[in-house]
Amino acid sequence: MNIPRLVVAAPSSGAGKTTIATGLIAALAARGLAVSPHKVGPDYIDPGYHGLAAGRPGRNLDAFMCGPERIAPLFLHGAAGADVAVVEGVMGLFDGASGRGELASTAHVSKLLRAPVVLVVDGSSQSRSVAALVHGFASWDPEVRLAGVILNRVASDRHELLLREALEEGSGVPVLGSVRRSAAVATPSRHLGLIPAAERSAEALRAVADMGELVAASVDLDAVLALARTAPPLTAQPWDPAREVAPAGSGGAPGSAPGATPDSARPRIAVAGGAAFSFSYAENTELLAAAGAEVVPFDPLHADALPEGTAGLVIGGGFPELYVRELSANGQLRAAIAAFAASGGPVSAECAGLLYLGRELDGLPMCGVLDTSARMTERLTLGYREAVALHDSVLAPTGARLRGHEFHRTVCEPGAGERPAWGWRLPDGPRTEGFAGTPGAANIHASYLHLHWAGYPQLAAAFTSAAAAHRAG
Repeated sequence: MNIPRLVVAAPSSGAGKTTIATGLIAALAARGLAVSPHKVGPDYIDPGYHGLAAGRPGRNLDAFMCGPERIAPLFLHGAAGADVAVVEGVMGLFDGASGRGELASTAHVSKLLRAPVVLVVDGSSQSRSVAALVHGFASWDPEVRLAGVILNRVASDRHELLLREALEEGSGVPVLGSVRRSAAVATPSRHLGLIPAAERSAEALRAVADMGELVAASVDLDAVLALARTAPPLTAQPWDPAREVAPAGSGGAPGSAPGATPDSARPRIAVAGGAAFSFSYAENTELLAAAGAEVVPFDPLHADALPEGTAGLVIGGGFPELYVRELSANGQLRAAIAAFAASGGPVSAECAGLLYLGRELDGLPMCGVLDTSARMTERLTLGYREAVALHDSVLAPTGARLRGHEFHRTVCEPGAGERPAWGWRLPDGPRTEGFAGTPGAANIHASYLHLHWAGYPQLAAAFTSAAAAHRAG
């Protein structure tokens, strides 16, 4: 299968990858092309802007959490039907999982996708030195095809000329565009990075449109498309959620395929969304549906009850600390969630979901399902984790080993219950974390750890089975 594609990378974070990648997606979509947007790594926020620009979900390609062998299949699944795919990198081109070489780096993913790389270079405060920088990145790993440069934050025509002359003389890498400094397309940020698109609505749409117009006026889109079309065919088969959750010996058919089972016979799993809970991977809900669930989204900022007939509840990541007053004021929903958990209803909560289920967040009442309180801190907790399940839960059996990601500035006290969800080792020693059931809510799994279920499809199958059992019970 051959989908034209390219990877947008940079020498380091802060060079403007997201602006250029989002602008490329928007500019190509404005030409009438179906553009498939992707993001290297675990980040949830950039794919939100990509999705607005493309009109289809932005998807993550994380070789640490999902495994290198799944990157091409996940890409082909997400890019099905697209005319071209744009993949935004993470950090610097060669920066991967700490202490693991190239694993999960932009370079690693570009090789797994056999995709040409376009390097976004911040041209501010340099001229001829840009050639040395690009030459170094182009020659560092011969398996990475650095095939073009987009100059960003260029000050003037004279500055652009100096940069282009240097690159023509010393790098051998063609310049595909030169983007001027522009405050108009700046995306506001805060303590965990960019503000999610879900929180900005009309502002986010305007920002995306501005990025598209800036890139369309500054970048040779025909050259970009021609480069994307040089990517060779991929031999992998597209990832298929139904195949991933198929029971052993079933010949590939899931136990309860959505197309074969009416909604009325499928357990209803409510998935929190909206501005406070905007962090999710599209494949997670696709796996739940493939496992036989009816997935129903709801917004805890506005809903006063769980969706009727809820048999399972998923509350993912986001920024509840920014909506703590609204969430706390919605006492009806908090009570409904507490009652559902107390009835034995299966609940999966990650990060923001963990905070929401506790007694309080920054001094304001939350759902009270977990005997823990959370507060904002100045310390950022960030990084990949290799975790082992310490107790049986609605997600995983004792001893299951998974890879996930932490990303938060809050702390829960205590950070683990009598039955911790996970254990992992950090440089300063071992850590236990999260809640795998409590005396008052046996079927709850709550943790700071973000998981990409495509890497562990059994999580969706197990959770859907728990929801089906609760519905039947």
